[in-house]
Amino acid sequence: MTSAERLDMSRSKNTIILSTLFAGVLALSACSSSSETTDSAAAPTECVAASLATLEPGVLTIATGEPAYSPWVLNDKPESGEGFEAAVAYAVAKELGYDNAAVKWVRTTFDSAIAPGPKKFDFNIQQYSITADRSKVVDFSSAYYKSNQSIVAPSTSKIAGVKSIAELKAANPKLGAAVGSTSLDAIEVQLGLKAQVFNDNAAAVSALKNGQIDGLVVDLPTAFYLSAVEVPKGIIVGQLENSDVNDNGAGLLLAKDSPITSCVTKAVDALRDNGTLAAITDKWLTTAAGAPVLK
Repeated sequence: MTSAERLDMSRSKNTIILSTLFAGVLALSACSSSSETTDSAAAPTECVAASLATLEPGVLTIATGEPAYSPWVLNDKPESGEGFEAAVAYAVAKELGYDNAAVKWVRTTFDSAIAPGPKKFDFNIQQYSITADRSKVVDFSSAYYKSNQSIVAPSTSKIAGVKSIAELKAANPKLGAAVGSTSLDAIEVQLGLKAQVFNDNAAAVSALKNGQIDGLVVDLPTAFYLSAVEVPKGIIVGQLENSDVNDNGAGLLLAKDSPITSCVTKAVDALRDNGTLAAITDKWLTTAAGAPVLK
């Protein structure tokens, strides 16, 4: 065998060896990649039911008032999922990965829930406005609701049945509101009307009952109460879209430094972004509640 033939044979053997080694490296790399992918897929996502540090493992404990009123909760039965806040609560639970059977309801007073200290719930839904002072002792999710200003009137009022802001203004109504309130701003700024100013809502309600004003402007939660309880044959004429840039809205209330606050906020944000909150609001606070938005 010539020197050239021996050199070619040596090169051929080296090529085979290198090819074999390269194939082995590829195989190991593929196994490693596959293993990492599997491990990553198997790893629990941070904000899912299986990994949330709730009061009871696998259970989401939600609190509301005692009693809870319509339209926030229908018939004082949050477990039915009927009513605005009951529907929001179950939507948040679903977003976090809990089915309805894994939701447990408890009751609290408004004041006890917002006081400092341990909580007997994972979150509380009870129209809690997000404020800086409250945030010192409890956590809040991002806002699931921002209250509109609304007009309450007797069903016999001349503004009953108006369908738009233009119709409302054409009726040239006398509208009242409490001094220094956002409601007063809504009358004067949003509607461009001269308001009848009262020291508080109680005085304004008396004026409405006595026929001194045609309608009273208050926030929507107050409007539901006044129209159902305080004003004879009361109705909500309509809502005015929220234009208050300083309104932080209502958030889900959690214990201070709760381990699930960020996840609950992510769930609320997702429901807002995908239109679920808007649909729930339209269903329970507009259509079913008989409180149309005036535009």
